Amino acid sequence: MVTVNLGMLHHILDHVYGAFMHRTKISPPFFSRGWGGAKLDLLERMIKQLFPEAAENWPPSLIQPIWKTVWETKTACLREGVFKTPCDERLLSALPPESHTARVAFLTPKFVPPQKMACVVHLAGTGDHTFERRLRLGGPLLKENIATMVLESPFYGQRRPVLQRGAKLLCVSDLLLLGRATIEEARSLLHWLDSEAGFGKMGVCGLSMGGVHAAMVGSLHPTPVATLPFLSPHSAVVAFCEGILKHATAWEALREDLAVQKAAMTLEDVRERMRNVLSLTDVTRFPIPKNPNAVIFVAATDDGYIPKHSVLELQKAWPGSEVRWVTGGHVSSFILHNGEFRRAIVDGLDRLQWKESPS
Repeated sequence: MVTVNLGMLHHILDHVYGAFMHRTKISPPFFSRGWGGAKLDLLERMIKQLFPEAAENWPPSLIQPIWKTVWETKTACLREGVFKTPCDERLLSALPPESHTARVAFLTPKFVPPQKMACVVHLAGTGDHTFERRLRLGGPLLKENIATMVLESPFYGQRRPVLQRGAKLLCVSDLLLLGRATIEEARSLLHWLDSEAGFGKMGVCGLSMGGVHAAMVGSLHPTPVATLPFLSPHSAVVAFCEGILKHATAWEALREDLAVQKAAMTLEDVRERMRNVLSLTDVTRFPIPKNPNAVIFVAATDDGYIPKHSVLELQKAWPGSEVRWVTGGHVSSFILHNGEFRRAIVDGLDRLQWKESPS
């Protein structure tokens, strides 16, 4: 009888998928245009100032989404909204014009007072250009009186710059810019859900890169929100320098860009520079969220993109948070474990107090 190590199969699936997506010539690598020059310097400075600025700049300026109804049934309604990104002038001038308008999908139960409902903001993983996958994740939660707000990332979907192929960001600065703008937009959406829509509880979740951004948003929020990172590393360093995406990175183009300033650059010098830049995305440096008990990480046992140590570093940095393991790799868990992600959303929200206790 042949015994098959399922964990190894899941891990191999990640590598086969990664090889197909990232080592073939089907699409260009990440960062084929280099580091981003002055934009990278600006983003590095801005991210270093993020913690004091996040506290000082609360509440954010109120967004004013313009809504249209996509469909409506007896029990639920899906609307799509657009609003001007709340990013300040420095970020706005760095963002491509296509990304200046933010887009959201908003799926809500009908006939339930908002103060007796929760809403979770779903942030995009790498390559998630549409609303559909996240609406499928959130849809079954309607019966639990949990609404879903899906944000289209800058650089993705209709916000993608014209020269960018798929999710392959052109410059390293674009990755930091995408993250910083997503944080600003998600914070503004949480503020809108609280102060304008009047929801009784709120959360933020995301898968992979979206989970890193969700952890940052939950960390910086001034009141307790459920924070639910799924299949997420503690830092982009892990994804681009350790996991499969290191094979999808234009290291030679990055070396040539650096060599303009300093002639004798080895590939190891380039990787070290990348580690330094992406260390700005290390969530363990962020403040502990206001209610760490409402932080639930869902991680995969055999993830070819995210090593186990990375998930455990985050749990260690945020005492009181919980890690739940699902059997599988990055790709298979993304497909097979939506039920576990939904359970984490429900449980994370259950650990929060209602803003106004339902009568």
